Amino acid sequence: MTFKRLCVFCGARPGKRPEYTAAAQALGRTLAERGIELVYGGGNIGLMGVVADACMSAGGSAIGVIPEALLKWEVGHQALTRLEVVDSMHTRKARMAELSDGFIALPGGLGTFEELFEVLTWSQLGFHGKPIGLLNVANYYTPLVQMVDNGVDEGFMKPENAALLLRDDNIDGLLRQMAEYQAPEITRQIKNEKQL
Repeated sequence: MTFKRLCVFCGARPGKRPEYTAAAQALGRTLAERGIELVYGGGNIGLMGVVADACMSAGGSAIGVIPEALLKWEVGHQALTRLEVVDSMHTRKARMAELSDGFIALPGGLGTFEELFEVLTWSQLGFHGKPIGLLNVANYYTPLVQMVDNGVDEGFMKPENAALLLRDDNIDGLLRQMAEYQAPEITRQIKNEKQL
């Protein structure tokens, strides 16, 4: 699979570790070098601004999608290839998904978690077959991965559902997994299992 555009979910804050900023810079540069257009939340602060600036500085292209209500709060990035201002968070997420051939989560907070789990849920339900990658920078996402795996262990999801989340701590490795991704066949039947 080749990508025209990839959506990056990430924090509107930089986080405490320099590794987070370094990873966002490296990802932005890598997308530009590979001719992959960046789609992201349109902000000019935190890791959002870092990944966009790195992509643009390396000669890449970036599309930001931001709700009008957050233009001042997240400081809409004015130096992008294109900044789309939309009416709501729902529209923002739908538009980013529509524009993108796949998704990558860098470290972030509640918004990043929510965006990641929404596209995972859409994939689980068969609403899209796009690859979803988790870049586990400095083990930031290790507890989240453990939570997902625990959901399998405790019977709340199938192993193939957890496998929808591709995981790596290396950008090249993650992009390779995403390029090789084959969407599973979805069965939409949930058994009515009695409690023991």
